[in-house]
Amino acid sequence: MFGEAFWVALAFVVFVALVYKPVGRMIGAALDSRSTRIKDELEEAVRLREGAQALLAGYQRRQGEAAKEAEEILAHARDEAERHAAHAGEALEALLARRESQAMDRIARAEQEALAEVRAAAVDLAVRAARRLLERELDDKRHQALIDEAVRDLEKNLH
Repeated sequence: MFGEAFWVALAFVVFVALVYKPVGRMIGAALDSRSTRIKDELEEAVRLREGAQALLAGYQRRQGEAAKEAEEILAHARDEAERHAAHAGEALEALLARRESQAMDRIARAEQEALAEVRAAAVDLAVRAARRLLERELDDKRHQALIDEAVRDLEKNLH
């Protein structure tokens, strides 16, 4: 009446019934531990995310402060550059005025020296011309002494 297939099916059902509870518990325990581990990993991920967000907020705050400080430094540098440019302009104007004054002094001295040289050359020319005229008119040695004396007197009076 009951064949081999029945007994095999019955043994299988009994085997499954006997193994089901312990294996079910083991599978449940494994699933529970896995879900606990996943839950812990998720909590850790949330904590890490919150920490990362806090770090990001801190870095963004520092970046904002650094940008503000950089802007202040740039503004200060611009002010300093403008002040230095104004000072350099004033110093340049003073230097140019001083150089112009020195140049005018040199020109005046050069004019005076040139005028003195022209006067000296004119005196020398006049003395030579006078000497020649006197030499032509006076042949004597005696007259030569008078000429030399006159030339000396003339030179004294002109200088």
